[in-house]
Amino acid sequence: MTNFSFSPVTEFILSTFGDLHDFQLVLFVVFFFIFLIGVTGNLFIITLIFFSIQLHEPMYFFLANLSFVDICLTSVTVPFMLRNFLLDANKRLISFGGCITQIYFYLVLANVEDFLLALMAYDRYVAICDPLHYTVVMNRRFRFKLIVICWVLSTADGVLHTMMTLRLSYCGSNQIDHYMCEMVPLIELSCSDTTINELVIFSEGSIDVFCPFLLILASYVCIIFAICKIRSATGRRKVFSTCSSHLVVVTFYFGTITFMYFRPSSSDSLTKDRITSVMYTILTPMLNPFIYTLRNQDVQEASQRLFARIRHG
Repeated sequence: MTNFSFSPVTEFILSTFGDLHDFQLVLFVVFFFIFLIGVTGNLFIITLIFFSIQLHEPMYFFLANLSFVDICLTSVTVPFMLRNFLLDANKRLISFGGCITQIYFYLVLANVEDFLLALMAYDRYVAICDPLHYTVVMNRRFRFKLIVICWVLSTADGVLHTMMTLRLSYCGSNQIDHYMCEMVPLIELSCSDTTINELVIFSEGSIDVFCPFLLILASYVCIIFAICKIRSATGRRKVFSTCSSHLVVVTFYFGTITFMYFRPSSSDSLTKDRITSVMYTILTPMLNPFIYTLRNQDVQEASQRLFARIRHG
């Protein structure tokens, strides 16, 4: 095992879309507003659920947790990227410790998001396929246990990959062709043997992605069968409308992750990685509040009540 403490590389340079150097200010403005809209939207969701008694249900409990994770996930990556847009290319530095820290929190939060999406699918499955026992199964204590398990598993995953990254030496180039410290671009700079790291990333990463996805898939297969048994078209539409928003988010989120980590490498892989990473770490958290609330009658009614209370003091 090579000890990273002997590595001469103590900091890295992040390219941060350096190939678009003529548009750095434009990119700053665009991503600043995306970040602002995402944080504001998710904070609104959390506030609305907290102050609206009619939203104190399991589905909205998980949605509030998802909004919290989305805020944290974008806060780990976007502010540092915005800073780099305003700096010269050779000044976009991040220390070795800062890089490892960003990787750790990014991994933990991304994994929590995976698990939360799976829990939300399971919640819809119980609500639709076993409505009589829904409140008993998805009780407060059980929900909190599920959330704790999500964070424990995600933290363990983050520690594993962080320690695997720390075992490597970095003694060559310190240029990371990404807008953040991401594990795969970082280990490509290592002068150590990265075979074990790549094996762990692929095998353990596959479990992290496909286990939640399979749970989601199984839940929706059961939901579809349950919907097909409903005789009235109005009833089918009403039931499906409670799942459609989550289905859109799941398709977008897991689709981009699968494309990024499990596609064959090519000459333009790094460019595709950056674009795909932006989609599921920045755009998805921004869109989630809108996707989950635009067609949700309960949320719309709760919003109207909250604004009415604010107007009337």
